[in-house]
Amino acid sequence: MATDVATPPLTGPGPRRVKAPRRSPTRWLSDHMVLLIGVLVLVYMVVPIGYIFALSFNQPTGKSANAQFSAFTWNNWTSICAPEGLCDSVKLSLEVSITSTILATILGTLMAFALVRHSFRGRGVSNLLIFLPMATPEVVMGSSLLAMFVSVGMDSVLGFLTIVIAHVLFCLSFVVVTVKARLQGMDSRLEQAAMDLYANEWQTFRLVTLPLAMPGIVAAALLSFSLSFDDFIVTNFTAGQSVTFPLYIYGAKLKDFPPQLFVMGTIMFLVSFVFVVAGEVWRRRRARAWAA
Repeated sequence: MATDVATPPLTGPGPRRVKAPRRSPTRWLSDHMVLLIGVLVLVYMVVPIGYIFALSFNQPTGKSANAQFSAFTWNNWTSICAPEGLCDSVKLSLEVSITSTILATILGTLMAFALVRHSFRGRGVSNLLIFLPMATPEVVMGSSLLAMFVSVGMDSVLGFLTIVIAHVLFCLSFVVVTVKARLQGMDSRLEQAAMDLYANEWQTFRLVTLPLAMPGIVAAALLSFSLSFDDFIVTNFTAGQSVTFPLYIYGAKLKDFPPQLFVMGTIMFLVSFVFVVAGEVWRRRRARAWAA
C-alpha cells in the first residue's frame, strides 16, 4: 500500500523584489519632452492673462505707470464705468457681436447643409468662394467694404448697420467651414433609420439631424462671436463715428490708458473660462449618458 510522502516545507528565502533600473535625467527628459513642452506653452499663454489680472488691482500714479504695479486697490473694480465711453463701447460690441453671430450662424448653417447634402451647378465654385474671406487680408477687406458703402451712398450711415454687414461677411466663412466638418462626419444611416420608422422629413431633421449637428453649430457660433467681438481692422474702416471696445482700447492707448480696461479684460476672460468649463462638463455628462 502506497504511503503519501509529505512535502518538506520551504525554508529558503522568498522571492526578491527586482528593483527597476534607475533612469538617467536625460532619459527622463526624453520621456517627458512632450509634457514639458505642453506645460511651457500653457505658461506662455497664461502669463499675459495673469499680468492683466494683476494690473486690474493697480492704482497707477500717472499714464506712464499704468503698465507698472504701484499699489493695490479695489477702486478699479467698483468704478468700471468711470472712464467715459468704456461701458458704451462694450455694449455696442456686444450688440454687434450678438447680431452678427445670429445672422452668420443661420446663413452659414443653411449654406453648409446645401453644400454637403445637395448637388447643384456651381457647387465647386461656391466651395472656393467660401474660403476667400478667410484668405483675404483684413486691411483689403475693410477698405473694399468702405469703398462699397461709399459707392452705394451709405457713407452717411456708417455705424452699427455697416459694422454688422462687415462682420457677417467674414464670420460666414468660418461658420460654413465648421458646420460642414460636423455634417461630413455624421452617419447618414441614423437619418435613414428614423425615416424607416415612419418619421417624415421635418421630424427627422428636428429629432435626429439637428441634435447631431448642434455641437458644430454651437462651436461655429462661439467662434463667430469671438471673431466679431475683438475685430479691429475691418471695424475701423466701417464704424464711422461709432466706437466699439477694440476701437476704444486703441484710442485709450493714444492718450490715457485707464486701469478699468484691465478689469474689463479680466471679466471677459473669466466669462469665457466659465463657458469653456461648462461646455466641457456638459460634453462629459452627455458622453456618460450615451455610454449608459
